[in-house]
Amino acid sequence: PYRPTPDTADRMGMSLDTLIPDNPNQPYDMKEAIHKIVDDNEFWELQPEHAKNIVIGFARMDGHPVGIVANQPLVQAGCLDIKSSIKAGRFVRFCDAFNIPIITLVDVPGFMPGSAQEYGGIIKHGAKLLFAFAEATVPKVTIITRKAYGGAYDVMSSKHLRGDVNLAWPSAEIAVMGPKGAVEIIFRKDIGDAAKIAERTEAYRQKFANPFIAAGRGYIDDVIAPHATRKRICRSLAMLRDKQLENPWRKHDNIPL
Repeated sequence: PYRPTPDTADRMGMSLDTLIPDNPNQPYDMKEAIHKIVDDNEFWELQPEHAKNIVIGFARMDGHPVGIVANQPLVQAGCLDIKSSIKAGRFVRFCDAFNIPIITLVDVPGFMPGSAQEYGGIIKHGAKLLFAFAEATVPKVTIITRKAYGGAYDVMSSKHLRGDVNLAWPSAEIAVMGPKGAVEIIFRKDIGDAAKIAERTEAYRQKFANPFIAAGRGYIDDVIAPHATRKRICRSLAMLRDKQLENPWRKHDNIPL
C-alpha cells in the first residue's frame, strides 16, 4: 500500500556523484547507493548472508513499495554465479506475483568463470534469472552504475529482456567484455608490448566502454547524473503506474528448473 512520506521525489543525492571510484577495478558498496536513493533511506534487505554478491530487498519510492535487485561489487566484483542467480530469480518472481515494481542497479562484469560453476549448471541456473526478468510484467526500471558486460548485462533487466526504462550513469561501461580482456584477445600478437597494449586498452575504453554507444542504439533511454537518480526513478515509476502488459496465454510457463 501507498504510504505518504516527507521525502520528496525530486530529492538530489549529491554524494552519489562521487560514489564510483576512478579505478574501474576498485569496489564500492552498492548498498550505499540504494540507501541514498530510496524513501527515508530505508531499505529492508532479504537474505543478507546468502549470495552476498547480489542484494535484494524492499523499499519505497515516493511512497510506493518497490523491490530492488542490485549487484554488489564488494563481493566477487558483483559477478553472477549459481547462488546469486537463484536468489535474485526467485525474488523477481515474487515481486511479479504480487505486482511490485522492480528497480535493478547494475554493476556486473559477467558470470563467474570456473569449472565448479560449469559443472554446477551455471547456464541453467543463470537462465532462471533471465527467465524471471523476461516474464515479469510489472514496471521495471534499470540503472547501470558501472560495468555491464556481455550476457550478464542482458540478464539484469536490460532492454533486451523487456526492461521498461534503462538509465545509465556517465561511469557506465556497456560492452561485450571489459577493455583489458577484449584487447588481449583482439591484439594478442602485441601482448608482449605493454605500452601498446595500454594504448589500445584506453582506446577501446574511450570508444566502446561507455554508455553513449548503447544510448545511440536505443539500449539506454538516457545518460543521467548520479545525483538525479531518485528523481528519474520516481518519474519513471509514475509514468509506468498504469502499465498494462500480458504475456501470451498458455497453461503455465516453463521456467528452467
